[in-house]
Amino acid sequence: MPEGPSVRKFQLLTSPFVGQVVAKVGGSSRKVNVNDLNALRLQDSQVHGKNLYLAFVAAEGPLGPTAEETVLQREAANGASSPAQGGQEQVCAAQTCPQEEELQELQHSRPEATDAVGALGSWLRIHFGLFGSIRANEFSRANKANKRGDWKDPVPRLVLHFESGGFLAFYNCRMHWCSSPRADPASDILSVEFHRGRALEALRSPDPICYTLLDQRYFSGLGNIIKNEILYLAKIHPLTQGSLLALSDLEHLLDCAVQFSSDWLRSKLCGKGLHPRIYQKEQCPLGHAVTKGTLGPPGGFKRLTWWCPHCQPEVLPGDEGPSPVTK
Repeated sequence: MPEGPSVRKFQLLTSPFVGQVVAKVGGSSRKVNVNDLNALRLQDSQVHGKNLYLAFVAAEGPLGPTAEETVLQREAANGASSPAQGGQEQVCAAQTCPQEEELQELQHSRPEATDAVGALGSWLRIHFGLFGSIRANEFSRANKANKRGDWKDPVPRLVLHFESGGFLAFYNCRMHWCSSPRADPASDILSVEFHRGRALEALRSPDPICYTLLDQRYFSGLGNIIKNEILYLAKIHPLTQGSLLALSDLEHLLDCAVQFSSDWLRSKLCGKGLHPRIYQKEQCPLGHAVTKGTLGPPGGFKRLTWWCPHCQPEVLPGDEGPSPVTK
């Protein structure tokens, strides 16, 4: 499912519509009453980790900033250029992962307490599933037939038509209302407030390093693709216990996480796809055979993991053999 860089691009697609009033709504969502969004003003949009938050207020009263003003303000604050309204999220084949992974992540996600729908100043929290995306001023079209041979276009969960004539279409996502974004920017790897010290402390735990990297309390927005890629870049075996690694190795891994995520976001904003080194590969860039296993804490969320035993030797306490994995 979309990781931090993808969701940040989704947020940029919503920015031109901030300040506009919803003129018409549609969509198949049963979790929220889409009609409650009608005639509300989109006041703000924020991204925290893998979640997108949209703030809606009553349309009456002082007008919010214009779409152009909002984009300019965000560009000045973030130093990022916003794509045109007609832009779309380009799905890279390398991001595809098994359906079971989405179901597991949804089951292990922590739901937030919901508030009254449509209350003044309410935020709509959006969490994207496998192949989840946002389209601006266009709908997603089928690029292949389904299992029954039908060429059916994906059905959006939510469609917001704005007074300007433009619209946003949200696909494969879960939505619910909350009073505010319940998130800690210090845990977001793409936030300027990301707390390196707290992240390093988490990495020093005795747990396998691949478990810790997916802990959204410390690495919000870091997903399975980023996990695989940065462990290869840092030459660390995914099952190595963080407490056995030198502080310099953990600092290098953290540098890789921030740099890779930032580079991936920049590539997305330029319309370029991801070219993974290890994720879903049979050989590493040096030609060594890649091992694949399903790794995760006992009784917890498990994800497919790829690593090169030659480039990423496991650090073990004593002379024990390699840790078992499910293949």
